Amino acid sequence: MMKKSNVKNSFYLFSAALIWGTAFVFQSMGNEYMEPFTFFASRSFLGFLVLIPFAIIKLKRQSYNADNNNKIPIKFTLVGGLCCGIALTVASLFQQYGMKYTTVGKAGFITALYIIITPILGIFIRKKCPFTVWIGAVVAVVGMYFLCVTESFIISIGDILVLICAVVFSVQILAVDYFSPKTDGVILSCIQFFVCFIISSVLALIFDKPIISQIFDGIIPVLYAGIMSSGVAYTFQILGQKNFNPTAAAMILSLEAVISTVAGYIAYNLGFLTQDQSLTSFQIAGCIIVFCAVIFVQIPIDKLKRHK
Repeated sequence: MMKKSNVKNSFYLFSAALIWGTAFVFQSMGNEYMEPFTFFASRSFLGFLVLIPFAIIKLKRQSYNADNNNKIPIKFTLVGGLCCGIALTVASLFQQYGMKYTTVGKAGFITALYIIITPILGIFIRKKCPFTVWIGAVVAVVGMYFLCVTESFIISIGDILVLICAVVFSVQILAVDYFSPKTDGVILSCIQFFVCFIISSVLALIFDKPIISQIFDGIIPVLYAGIMSSGVAYTFQILGQKNFNPTAAAMILSLEAVISTVAGYIAYNLGFLTQDQSLTSFQIAGCIIVFCAVIFVQIPIDKLKRHK
């Protein structure tokens, strides 16, 4: 049987994927009101604000338990938040700008390549990966192709930008995997979004020249992306990755592509999106393949063989 801790981690990661998948609808709406740097700065600031009270509570509890061996390593946590924040900012902005020059389908498929890039990069830091995870990752990529690629595959500048996003997001996953087991996940996530806010705000002031009315006009997508996608989902990612295989985590997180497709279809039929989001038979097949791949990775085959 799967360990209770693994079930809990999987739940956190799936919840993050669910929120991120539905957030694609709100991100698409947000692009109609403001530029990418401004949108990302706004959502990062909200994510930071949401997490501040919880981070303060965590720190106060530590001060009341001075003899506790599980003290939060402040310096280590600051370094971790800085590393994760930089990686997340770079990945998110490359994706946002890349989607301006490529189709949503191709962007979704290329971004999902982080489920393959993560274990490849993990080799360089001596992260062992079960053979079953490699099989599941390959199957998931096949599913992503059926799900996302609906036209001729032609490489464009947008495709290259989104590919860079996939590589950097893999780095962010590995960074979270390194830092989260050794510190508090909520505080780490809070620092991460503060770093994202500072970097993207500077870039927005330089390149976007944001107007406050733009943020108010697009307040609904900003609120969802900031509170749910940033504050809640990325914290779930950090909590879910704690003592959990990073490649398996990437597999579960990649479900956001499946969920975003379904969410887009529902949003289109409800009138929130103008572009047709209907699911083809190939896309439905892709959803099924990806779900099967994720379930396959979660089965402890080695333990079952030993038990048998």
